[in-house]
Amino acid sequence: MKNWKGVLTILLMSVLSLGFSLSAFAAETEALQLKSKSAVLMDAGTGTVLYEKNSHEAMPPASVTKVMTLLLIYEAEAAGQFGWEETVQVSEHAASMGGSQVFLEPGETQTAAELTKCIAIASANDAAVAMAEFVAGSEEAFVERMNRKAEELGMQETHFVNACGLDVDGHETSAYDIALMSRELMTKFPEIQKYTTKWQDTIIHKTRKGESEFGLTNTNKLIKWYEGATGLKTGSTGKALYCLSGTAERNGMHLIGVVMAAPDFKLRFQETMKLLDYGFANYSAEKGLPAGKEMGRIPVTKGMEDSVSAVVQEEISILLKKDIGGEWETKAELLPAMDAPVAAGEKVGELIYLLHGKEVGRTDLITAEAVEKANINTMLQRMLRQWF
Repeated sequence: MKNWKGVLTILLMSVLSLGFSLSAFAAETEALQLKSKSAVLMDAGTGTVLYEKNSHEAMPPASVTKVMTLLLIYEAEAAGQFGWEETVQVSEHAASMGGSQVFLEPGETQTAAELTKCIAIASANDAAVAMAEFVAGSEEAFVERMNRKAEELGMQETHFVNACGLDVDGHETSAYDIALMSRELMTKFPEIQKYTTKWQDTIIHKTRKGESEFGLTNTNKLIKWYEGATGLKTGSTGKALYCLSGTAERNGMHLIGVVMAAPDFKLRFQETMKLLDYGFANYSAEKGLPAGKEMGRIPVTKGMEDSVSAVVQEEISILLKKDIGGEWETKAELLPAMDAPVAAGEKVGELIYLLHGKEVGRTDLITAEAVEKANINTMLQRMLRQWF
């Protein structure tokens, strides 16, 4: 009987402990229960999802579409396809866009930089289509690029039909896919923050009627309401309701909070801030080892040198949960040997970051220098050294 009493006591304590754990978990998720139909919180440094709600459900994104539009614009400029100060002429098609706009007129000219500013700050549909035509020749050709890029990024719930996000059948994406393209834009082109963090600006309309100043106000209220806000893009239509991809950075950690189909204007901001607050409260980011740090040497056979240095290819971000504690460690996995010739920058292994034995990050190790194949004289000299 005593044994049975002991067993019952242990079971009771286990149930109580489990109940406490479940209630604690419930309290945590209760604080994050959102009215938006879909949401996701992603760490930009690692791509790790920290919270999600229906994050893979496809639905209309409204003007959050312009995250992809901006990404392709910045990629085209970086590739040398155009310069920011080049002149863009607005077509009748671009000028005819409804919804949010800066009232461009057919035939009006603006620089690529000014139109991009209008997209990023004022969510201008007319500017988005004008830049799409400028970059790809037509909006249709630009949309093809948008869908190709979405496929490259692994955006499996996405299909674009236009460059600005106006409601049309078949134009849809998911909260997770929005986070993916937002991460790509903010990490590859952080310079966009000069627009996405600006509250107000102006452009000068240049038409046959003369010149007139037009004011721009950022549609993203996070810029004024949330500490560390870096962007990114709002959207709202009758079908999409209220959407937002909100980004913020604190203490070296950059987060992306996305909500879709929020029922009202303010709630999309409130719930995005709730997502970001959760991320910053529960996680931290640390920098990994710097690029170029040597992690070992690999023997090279038949080369001018006997070995080659293996170095860290890039410094990555390590995401840590605050309540776990501890310091991360590294483990280098290298090729046992290489044959000459060896080119600089060849992948020769991987550097794995571990916390309490669990992987929390990984990056490539590459050769720091080239090693040419040894000539006959070099090989003879080595043989002589070995013999004598």
